[in-house]
Amino acid sequence: MKNLILTILSFLPACFLFSQNIDSAQFYYKKGIEEKNSRLFAVAGKDLDKAITFNPNYTDAYIESGNVNLEMRKIDPALGNFTKAYELQPGNNEVIKQLSTLYFNNRQFQKAIDLAQKCNSCPDADRIIGMSYYNLEDYGKAETLLQKAINKNDKDAEASYTLGRTYLELENEKNAIPLYQKAITIEPERNVWIYELALIYYNQDDYKDALKYFNMAGDKGYNKTNDYYENVGFAQLYTGDAENGMKTLNEVLNKKPNNKELINNIASAMYETKRYDNALLYYQKLLELNPKDASSLFMAGMVFQKKGQKEKGQKICDKAIEMDPSLARNRQKKDLPMGL
Repeated sequence: MKNLILTILSFLPACFLFSQNIDSAQFYYKKGIEEKNSRLFAVAGKDLDKAITFNPNYTDAYIESGNVNLEMRKIDPALGNFTKAYELQPGNNEVIKQLSTLYFNNRQFQKAIDLAQKCNSCPDADRIIGMSYYNLEDYGKAETLLQKAINKNDKDAEASYTLGRTYLELENEKNAIPLYQKAITIEPERNVWIYELALIYYNQDDYKDALKYFNMAGDKGYNKTNDYYENVGFAQLYTGDAENGMKTLNEVLNKKPNNKELINNIASAMYETKRYDNALLYYQKLLELNPKDASSLFMAGMVFQKKGQKEKGQKICDKAIEMDPSLARNRQKKDLPMGL
């Protein structure tokens, strides 16, 4: 009996200290919450840290400390807070939601997927998983999950845009277009998205809509680089506005003189739109830059043939083929009647 009494007495100080620590932890936790609600985040963070010091297993204190750190843009401490909370309560959906979002924002996409899959009741789970799969280049899974996310929230511009990008990766531009349109309707100031939509239309040879969205992107503040003006110029040209198209393209060419790729693209556009005199001028520029440019010489010959000077054009094409025999195939293709 004497030993039992001694044992009980020896535990009393430890029990008293534990109880005191719990009381102190709750005191500082309550204080921290009050300061958080008053948006005194720096002070709240210190008191919540004190609560954790007194009770290292205080899950709610870790969660609230994580929320405070997020308010102060302190991502790494917040990640540490929610990680510890997850260790203590791995089934806590609030913790899983915050932690999976943090992993996603820090580009730890597989970790984000692994956590979000554990929280079927989290409203953003499909969104996080789908966007993570997109970033991991698993486009098949991304498509399914992003579509689910949009079905839950059809006002999610980012999810719509990402699903549009997913369809581009799946080489399905037809399905990408309405998603881009949806995204920019929800967030009309996203000029990069608008510009990308213009490029999609351009690649589909829909130059009218391409020009519409190029201009819209520019009006919304998209950076008007040489590439921007190049695309606008060709879109103008292919929609029949040759005067403004050539004006725009020549302004770019003045900034990039002797740029062979640009000159060749202009020459090709002139040829395709049956502006043969202008096409010849640009092919001649290419030949001035490189007299051994067999491809440009061949196309110059084709221009002469289109202009009705068949014998002269044929001789030029023959000379180009002597320089590069592979061009013979091009002559055969370009001589085919339209529509075949």
